[in-house]
Amino acid sequence: MQRTLITLLLLACTGLAQAAPKPCAELKAEIEAKIQAAGVPSYTLEIVANDEVKDQATVVGSCENGSRKIIYQRHSD
Repeated sequence: MQRTLITLLLLACTGLAQAAPKPCAELKAEIEAKIQAAGVPSYTLEIVANDEVKDQATVVGSCENGSRKIIYQRHSD
C-alpha cells in the first residue's frame, strides 16, 4: 500500500514537471532551429506580450504561462 502511494506521488510529480512552461528564450531557440532546418533564408522571430499581437496567424509559440507569444514573420528576398 505504501509503495503504491509513493509510486502514485512520483508519477504525479513527473507529470507536473513535464507540463511546466518553457522559458521564452528556450522556446524561441527551438522554433528558430526548426525554421533554419526548413531552409527559410530570411525571417524574424519576436517575443511580445499578448496584447501586442496584431495578427494571430503570425503566432508560432506561447511562453511564460501564456502571457507572452512568439511571432514569426517571413521576409521576401
